[in-house]
Amino acid sequence: MKGITRRDAIATFGAAIAAIGVAAGLGACGSSETKGSHAAATTTTAGSSDKLTVFAAASLTESLQKSVEGFTKQTGAEVTFNFDSSGTLKTQIQEGAEADIFISAGQKQMNQLDAADKKGQNTEGLDLIESDTRFDILENEVALVVPSGNPKGIQSFEDLKDRLEAGDIKLAMGNSDVPVGQYTQNILSYFGLDEAALANSGVITYGSNVKEVTTQVSEAAVDCGIIYHTDAVSAGLDVVDAASTEMTGGKVVYPAAVVKGTKHEELAKHYLEYLKGADASDAFEEVGFKPLAEE
Repeated sequence: MKGITRRDAIATFGAAIAAIGVAAGLGACGSSETKGSHAAATTTTAGSSDKLTVFAAASLTESLQKSVEGFTKQTGAEVTFNFDSSGTLKTQIQEGAEADIFISAGQKQMNQLDAADKKGQNTEGLDLIESDTRFDILENEVALVVPSGNPKGIQSFEDLKDRLEAGDIKLAMGNSDVPVGQYTQNILSYFGLDEAALANSGVITYGSNVKEVTTQVSEAAVDCGIIYHTDAVSAGLDVVDAASTEMTGGKVVYPAAVVKGTKHEELAKHYLEYLKGADASDAFEEVGFKPLAEE
């Protein structure tokens, strides 16, 4: 079966936007103020050779923002970031949102867009990334974190298991479509915990991306959370334990690739090469990432 191309996705997305535009025009006199949607907030002007739009996992926010200045100095290019959960970004790309680069916090979301996927995860026949530009850029670690002072005295993942079963703590974790949420589900399964039962009993809360989970812990709205080590460093949170690969189901690796149909292919490839260099690697290492593709 022929894969769904980037052009097909953009055409479908464009038709939907056109229909919305007609409806908006008919009701324009109803209100003088309209709230922008998330998609609108992340749209960037296309058609200029010196602009890039990078869709990146939320856990990359601090390091990519810090390192981009060097790329702009080198190339004069303006880089716009759309940070969110990898699942949300995957959906936006699939629906035709204009992106030049995708950097995911998990292989699954990249595989779902990759016609060359060999893991059986591209179940929709999508062909939306340039497979030959794909590479693994970073490795992270999943961590158990607590609010300042660790009020409940949580010590480890083993302790977390016992406390969740006792029902005397509240844990924040990512949604099931978010890589950090999927790693957390693997950890719960590793310890034989029933996520649905725990959620129904009120001891688990959720976040739509890793930053939302981090905020819940930072604000002490929960007793602990499972996030990436790099987000704990950026937020100044205390890490009480690190998950093994046996718990998470494998290494936490971030793939990157050029999005198919980009109008800035050479510049996008140049940016990915830049991310392998010293300036970007320093920014990644500062918050605890392990660069995997240094030049």
